[in-house]
Amino acid sequence: MQHKTYTMHDLYFWRITVSLALASFFVFASMYAVQPLLPVFVKKFDVTVSGSSLALSLTIIGLIIGLVVLGFLSDRNGRTVFIKLSLVGSVIPFFLIPLSDSFFLLLVLRFVQGFALAGLPAASLAYLSEEIDRRSVQVATALYISSNALGGMIGRVLTGYLTDHYSWELSFYVLAVIGAVILVAVLFMLPKSQFFEPSELTFSRDIKSFMFHLKNPVLLLIFGLGVVLQFSFTGIWTYLPFYLEGPPFSLSLVTISNMFLAYGLGVVGSPVAGWLASRIGLRKVRIAGIVVLSCGILMTLSGVLWLLIIGLCVACLGFFTAHSLTAASVSDQVSHHKGSASSLYLVSYYVGVSLGSTAMGPAWSLFGWTGLVLLAAILPVIFIFIVQQQRKALTD
Repeated sequence: MQHKTYTMHDLYFWRITVSLALASFFVFASMYAVQPLLPVFVKKFDVTVSGSSLALSLTIIGLIIGLVVLGFLSDRNGRTVFIKLSLVGSVIPFFLIPLSDSFFLLLVLRFVQGFALAGLPAASLAYLSEEIDRRSVQVATALYISSNALGGMIGRVLTGYLTDHYSWELSFYVLAVIGAVILVAVLFMLPKSQFFEPSELTFSRDIKSFMFHLKNPVLLLIFGLGVVLQFSFTGIWTYLPFYLEGPPFSLSLVTISNMFLAYGLGVVGSPVAGWLASRIGLRKVRIAGIVVLSCGILMTLSGVLWLLIIGLCVACLGFFTAHSLTAASVSDQVSHHKGSASSLYLVSYYVGVSLGSTAMGPAWSLFGWTGLVLLAAILPVIFIFIVQQQRKALTD
């Protein structure tokens, strides 16, 4: 029997898309769930603010390591097994963390959880590119990315609400139950790979093939764009609470955490971007997304709260538009080791997360919100200009 890739008219297209969307929702809810809880950890475990932030940063470090390792392994051993194991490894720590009073154990489990979380993003984009028709894959990828935004948003808001009204331990148990339900759904719905071809190279040759992506100038530009996009976006969201808790706003922590609802625009932006890209071209829509991101960031300079909130929404719309299309373009640039290439993009993306939350610190300390916003808004525009010039040079 001859197999063909799935289109939007096929049931299996929607089984794949819904399965990965659900998995993506939980993985990103798990990743960012601790962000509003950091002040709670400071009081609960008697740690410093920077020590408390390790509950997020160590998860990101575990994720980065996992993306490299699991992306490499997914090229040798298949896609779906790592997607399913990712959910298993993400659920278990949520059951274990509330049982201990040790902050060190919490950090260890969050690091392990971060490594496990990587199984989904390491394999999913390559899986989509292999199983879904080229004319439909951008839509599937956009829906997957929009679930990232929805999960990140709901994870933050849910843990903040439950902690404020009940306890942080309950919020973790609730996440664990949600994850277990999603795991069962994915086990039943996600189809086996039809077109996966495992690498038959020796280990050393496979490593060389993996590193080959780093010699591809087009991929390097894409990886660089991933760093820059997340650097600007994370920088804004990391220092926003410090800005909003002071004058002229003086907002409460609960009100500040509700600002993450702006991520809802990312849920809309990603699929719309995929639809537009299939009609007028990926590159044009991606550039438009970057411009929208920068404009939204600049709007947060306003001292008027409602205008600042609109700016955050616009920034989310632009960011997830640009990110979803950049992620979708990776597999188009490679003919082999697609899982490794996708993982390298995501590594660059999360390097941007780390840099945005740390390297932006001096800008905040020296120049305040205005300096931070100007840097975050201008950098993506400068980089995309460089990309356009380099692309012209490569084609000449």
